[in-house]
Amino acid sequence: MAFNFGAPSGTSGTAAATAAPAGGFGGFGTTSTTAGSAFSFSAPANTGTTGLFGGTQNKGFGFGTGFGTTTGTSTGLGTGLGSGLGFGGFNTQQQQQTTLGGLFSQPTQAPTQSNQLINTASALSAPTLLGDERDAILAKWNQLQAFWGTGKGYFNNNIPPVEFTQENPFCRFKAVGYSCMPNNKDEDGLVVLVFNKKETDIRSQQQQLVESLHKVLGGNQTLTVNVEGIKTLPDDQTEVVIYVVERSPNGTSRRVPATTLYAHFEQNNIKTQLQQLGVTLSMTRTELSPAQIKQLLQNPPAGVDPIIWEQAKVDNPDSEKLIPVPMVGFKELLRRLKVQDQMTKQHQTRLDIISEDISELQKNQTTTMAKIAQYKRKLMDLSHRTLQVLIKQEIQRKSGYAIQADEEQLRVQLDTIQCELNAPTQFKGRLNELMSQIRMQNHFGAVKSEERYYIDADLLREIKQHLKQQQEGLSHLISIIKDDLEDIKLVEHGLNETIHIRGGVFS
Repeated sequence: MAFNFGAPSGTSGTAAATAAPAGGFGGFGTTSTTAGSAFSFSAPANTGTTGLFGGTQNKGFGFGTGFGTTTGTSTGLGTGLGSGLGFGGFNTQQQQQTTLGGLFSQPTQAPTQSNQLINTASALSAPTLLGDERDAILAKWNQLQAFWGTGKGYFNNNIPPVEFTQENPFCRFKAVGYSCMPNNKDEDGLVVLVFNKKETDIRSQQQQLVESLHKVLGGNQTLTVNVEGIKTLPDDQTEVVIYVVERSPNGTSRRVPATTLYAHFEQNNIKTQLQQLGVTLSMTRTELSPAQIKQLLQNPPAGVDPIIWEQAKVDNPDSEKLIPVPMVGFKELLRRLKVQDQMTKQHQTRLDIISEDISELQKNQTTTMAKIAQYKRKLMDLSHRTLQVLIKQEIQRKSGYAIQADEEQLRVQLDTIQCELNAPTQFKGRLNELMSQIRMQNHFGAVKSEERYYIDADLLREIKQHLKQQQEGLSHLISIIKDDLEDIKLVEHGLNETIHIRGGVFS
């Protein structure tokens, strides 16, 4: 079916379909040019126009506001809340006006905005392009384009069409997410450079990269470029965080503020040199001031319903660390998903490293505990040997001497202690009672437990075979012993007979 809104009145269906332009409203997929399938609308019926959304009861695609609402230029949520949101560098004087006024605050051009709203409303509800019932279909088509957030809405022959973007308030593919706010100060001097290269390439050429950045800064010997961190980004990109240290002639040093370094990188000639190095984006990593945060939260982004924006602020899980940011379109959602997957992989890698470290520490702890136990036993043995040596030495030293008074006192004390230990009502009796209780508990515990052991079938078969062989060996040994006993009896019997015979002869 081909939409032929531009065919003049009075032409036939086939002619209208043939004269339809290829680009504007050419149909959905393959067009048919038969007389019965083309729309000519030659008879001006002027049946009136529908409401803002026709007669569809505002069902749209069924998304409603379930995704939330956002603006349409958010491309930097995963790289520090600013790579594509228009923040540029947080807390920077160069971009403060653009950041706070361009994205989150409403434009000050009231007449232009008013005309834009009027034209949009006309394109969606009351187009007057053809002057017949086809305007109602055109209104529905414009509504579909507004929901999708792309295309042009034709509504009047004398006025240019309305450009539908994802920032328009009728776009359904919007959501509100949350990103972490950086907590670095401007004095830290951290600047983020996003390279269109892989992390392995950046790490392998890190020294050459530092030298190239130093040349970009003019090759000043008082400046030193340092790499704070390197992180992988989706689509084979890499984030490099750098800072520059400036050394004064008197020996002191300080970090170049992030805003100053970022302003230098944003110069046209410097930006060209950075692009030659593969830099696709540069921004500062500094925290937002309370005034900036307040202004960002008070002014909803363009195309976002203030009610949805207020609800997003209420649903913020951590208002001290997170800030709501708009997401518009599936591309932004896909980019956010890639960033999330990348961070998940980095966290998993870090967890694997920590797990390996814990396993290694556990092995070291086990080895250390075994060594400690071994050293304790060795210390006890050495202590006993030392005590024995001291006893023998003392015996040899005191050999031939009478018992002295202090030794006699020590003997009396030892005898007293021995008597106290052997007393029935003292320690020995209590120790015997405790020992009897422990034996009873062990006995009852063994009776209650009644542990049962199970042997594997193969092992049991091997044990039976071994016992059978042992039994056969014992039976064979018994038979040999019996045979030997019978032989011994025969020998004894023969000896006895010989003795009797000899006794008779001599008698």
